[in-house]
Amino acid sequence: MAAGAGSRVSGLLRRFQPQLARPMSSGAHGEEGSARMWKALTYFVALPGVAVSMLNVFLKSQHGEHERPEFVAYPHLRIRSKPFPWGDGNHTLFHNTHVNPLPTGYEDD
Repeated sequence: MAAGAGSRVSGLLRRFQPQLARPMSSGAHGEEGSARMWKALTYFVALPGVAVSMLNVFLKSQHGEHERPEFVAYPHLRIRSKPFPWGDGNHTLFHNTHVNPLPTGYEDD
């Protein structure tokens, strides 16, 4: 009885195997124009996107120095429960003295 059920299951799997495997192959979607489509997307979408991003960065860098915000010592920000394991323990790893204040305020004020 179990051998008969096993042969029926294997027969069903063999019968449906080509249909299950076919949609997962890349040939099922048509490869005729896919290379041309990706080439067109590269030239007409990706490269103009990179160019617009570069223009945006260039124009933003031309504005010069911006004014930093006034320091307000909120109690929930810049909490130091233990010192950082580098430097003096009070500065973050990528600390910028112009932008990042310490818990007591900006360094150059």
